Amino acid sequence: MMAATEEYDVVVLGAGPVGENVADRVRAAGLSAVIVESELVGGDCSYWACVPSKALLRPVIARADAQRLPGLRQAAGGPLETPAVFARRDEYVAHWKDDGQVSWLESAGVDLVRGHGRLVGDKRVAVSDADGQERFLTARHAVAVCTGSAAALPDLPGLTDVRPWTSREATSASAVPRRLAVVGGGVVATEMATAWQALGSEVTVLVRGSGLLERMEPFVGELVAKSLAEAGAQVRTGTSVTGVRRAQSGGPAGYGSGAGPVTLTLAGGERLEADEVLFATGRTPRTEDIGLETVGLEPGSWLRVDDSCRVRDVEGGWLYAVGDVNRRALLTHQGKYQARIAGAAIGARAQGVPLLESDPWGAHAATADTAAVPQVVFTDPEVAAVGLTAAQAEAEGRRIRVVDYDLGRVTGSALYADGYRGQARMVVDLDRGHLIGVTFVGPGVGELLHSATVAVAGEVPVERLWHAVPAFPTISEVWLRLLETYRG
Repeated sequence: MMAATEEYDVVVLGAGPVGENVADRVRAAGLSAVIVESELVGGDCSYWACVPSKALLRPVIARADAQRLPGLRQAAGGPLETPAVFARRDEYVAHWKDDGQVSWLESAGVDLVRGHGRLVGDKRVAVSDADGQERFLTARHAVAVCTGSAAALPDLPGLTDVRPWTSREATSASAVPRRLAVVGGGVVATEMATAWQALGSEVTVLVRGSGLLERMEPFVGELVAKSLAEAGAQVRTGTSVTGVRRAQSGGPAGYGSGAGPVTLTLAGGERLEADEVLFATGRTPRTEDIGLETVGLEPGSWLRVDDSCRVRDVEGGWLYAVGDVNRRALLTHQGKYQARIAGAAIGARAQGVPLLESDPWGAHAATADTAAVPQVVFTDPEVAAVGLTAAQAEAEGRRIRVVDYDLGRVTGSALYADGYRGQARMVVDLDRGHLIGVTFVGPGVGELLHSATVAVAGEVPVERLWHAVPAFPTISEVWLRLLETYRG
């Protein structure tokens, strides 16, 4: 006999920001919802990623800005007070307790089931709790997989025994390793290299490619690498790690792992010793043990979806995959955007309302995932970008014009910091007459990004942007300089 089940309109696997937003949106559509979570409600972003990393980085950036100003330079020249930095980080992650997040779910009318959830057939989910007890949930309309992604580790012999840092350890550690090796050249690698170098580690960044942040405009990685080097870090490109080993005893007090140093073997035979090693080498979907095989999908795979985030390869249209698991844009804010789209689509389909699938910028299509993804990298200098790079646009066969401007020549930038160093680029689609990509790199540019996002997502004609007058003297005046350069 089949065990009794609890019925809801929508069952959500994963209570990170994405799952929370799916549940909130379907509740707003008048549907009942339950979230299944095996860890902390709030997910990686709240406890091991976005929030703690930015809490660690904010004092670093504030000090760097202060050191660029007469009257503050000498006062800000000392080391960071690391216990205070860690304490503030701990407050922002609520000391890794999720009471506040649970209260929010309750206020939104969303039920919570603690345990590991897995699909066991069409619209049916089994949940196993910590005691091994099992309960079953059935969805009347949809199941949404919002289980996110995890750090992908390379296939190196003995890596597990080394107990390497991933993004989780790098954002939650409260002891500063004397020497930190960072393997990777992306966002996690550059942000954590910035943070831990400032907190007192001797940082060596090992990059397999030719530079940092290679998916962005070339000048981005060049400026970030230069700044890291000036701060005392070593950035080594064209370098691969072929082996790792950790001594099990010895070494000074304060090792984050409580064991001895790590020896990394590099391609060519060179060896590098560090006290901790962070592998920031990509992400993998958390879909390996959620019952995908019961609905004809491959465990551990990324899930293919349409623009409403409905899984393409499952009959009946009841399964959705939202956030990192669909690999469209592995960013928290983009996952939350998808959640708003998916929640609206689930609600419309449940009510028999036709979807606006023919409208690429309508309520039921996550078009920004391909046309207007914004991202800030909180290094020193900051990086802010939205849309396509020039290389990506050319690869798509677009006829474009690239406009660059030295951010240091803007009056607002010069007032912001002595010796301001930065760069701005806009990519114009000449056939359509609007921006398809914008990149800024420099101190404080993160707050410039939303104006760029509005221009790209809104497909605002370049000629209309001429009438969007930036205030003087702000860094935003770079918009006028870019447009003047474009006009000639």
